[in-house]
Amino acid sequence: MKSFKKIKKTFADMDKVLFFTSLILIIFGTLNIVTASSREAVVNADANLFYYFFKHLTILIGSFICFTFILKIPTKEYKKLLPIIYISVLVLNLYLILKGVSTRGANNWIDLKFIKIQPSEFAKPTLIVSLALFFEMYYKKLTNQNEKHDIMIWKILGFSLIFPILVFLQKDLGTAIILFGIFMVLFLSGPISSKEKFKSIIILVVIGIIGLLTMLNFSGYILSDTQTSRFDYYNPCSKYTGTGYQVCNAFIAINNGGLTGVGIGKSTQKYSYIPEPHTDMVFAIIAEENGVLISSLIFIGYIVILYRILKLSTRTKNLRNKYICLGVATYIFLHILVNLGGLFALIPLTGVPLPFLSYGGSFTLSLIVTLAIVQRIHIEYKNEKIKIK
Repeated sequence: MKSFKKIKKTFADMDKVLFFTSLILIIFGTLNIVTASSREAVVNADANLFYYFFKHLTILIGSFICFTFILKIPTKEYKKLLPIIYISVLVLNLYLILKGVSTRGANNWIDLKFIKIQPSEFAKPTLIVSLALFFEMYYKKLTNQNEKHDIMIWKILGFSLIFPILVFLQKDLGTAIILFGIFMVLFLSGPISSKEKFKSIIILVVIGIIGLLTMLNFSGYILSDTQTSRFDYYNPCSKYTGTGYQVCNAFIAINNGGLTGVGIGKSTQKYSYIPEPHTDMVFAIIAEENGVLISSLIFIGYIVILYRILKLSTRTKNLRNKYICLGVATYIFLHILVNLGGLFALIPLTGVPLPFLSYGGSFTLSLIVTLAIVQRIHIEYKNEKIKIK
C-alpha cells in the first residue's frame, strides 16, 4: 500500500504535459517503425516485418526501467555518481578511435555481437550534467570578481570539450556538432563574465585552428571524403546520381504525401530509394504516408516538450537543475535542427536521429534518461514549492 502511495505521489509531482506529450510521440514513432523498416527488415536483415519494431520495443522497455530508477535519485546525488559515469563514457569513446566499427564512414560503434552501442550518445547527457555541476560548484567563485577564475574556467573547458573532440576524431561530424552546440549554449549562459567568455572563445578558436592544421599535416585531411561530399547539399535533385540522391528522394517522399498522405504502409520511397528509412530519414516516410497535416502535429509536440523543459529551467531555484534543463532542451532542439535541416537541404546531411521517431538503441536510451532527469527535477521543484509554502 505504501509503495502504491509513493508511486502515486511521484506521478502527481511529475510534469504530466511533458510526460504524455513525450509518450504520444514515442508510441507514434514506435508504430511508424513497423512500416518504415519493413523493407530493411526483410531484405537486409533477412527477418520478418516486425524485426526492427521488436528490437526498438525491447530498447524502450529497458529505457523505461532506467526512467523509473532515475526518478528516485535526487539530483544532489549526481556529484557522487558522475565521476564513474564520466570516466566510463570517456574510456568507451577513447576506445572507439582505435577499435570502433565503421558505419557510413564513422568509427562510432562498439559491436558486442548481441548488441551494438554508440558511446557518443551517452556523452550528451554526461556533458550536460557535468557542466551543470561545475557551474553549481564554482558559482560563488566565478561571480566573485576578487577571485582568479582562469584555472576553474580551463577545468570546465577541458572536461567539456574532450567529448566533442573525441567524437570528431571518430569521424562522426553530426554528433560532434551537437555536443559542441550543447557546450556553447551552456557555457555562454553560465555564471562566467562576458569578458572571460570572449577571451576563452578566442583562445579556443586559436587552439582549434592549430589542432586542425596539425591534423592536416599528419593525416593529409581534416574531413573525410564522405564528410566533405555532404557539404554539396544545395539543390540536391540536380545531383540525383551523386551527393543529392538521399535528400532528393526525401523530397519526393514528402511531395508524394501531399496534405493527407498516401496511407499507412503505402510509402514507395522506403523501397531502396531512401537508405535506412527508419533511422535518420524517418520523417520523410512519415510525411509520405501521413501527409503534411498529420506531420505538422509532430512539430507542435516538439514545441510543447521544449517549452515545458525551458519553463522548468526558469522556475526552479536550484542552479544545478536550471542548467540541466537548459542543456536537455538544447540537446533535443539541436537533434531536431540538424536532422530536419539536413533532410530539407538547409544544412549538410550529417545523419543524426530524430527525437522520439527514429529507430535506435543508444540514442533512445540517452533521450529517455535525460527526460527522466528533467522529471526528477520537476519533482524536486514541486517539493521546493511545498517547503516554501
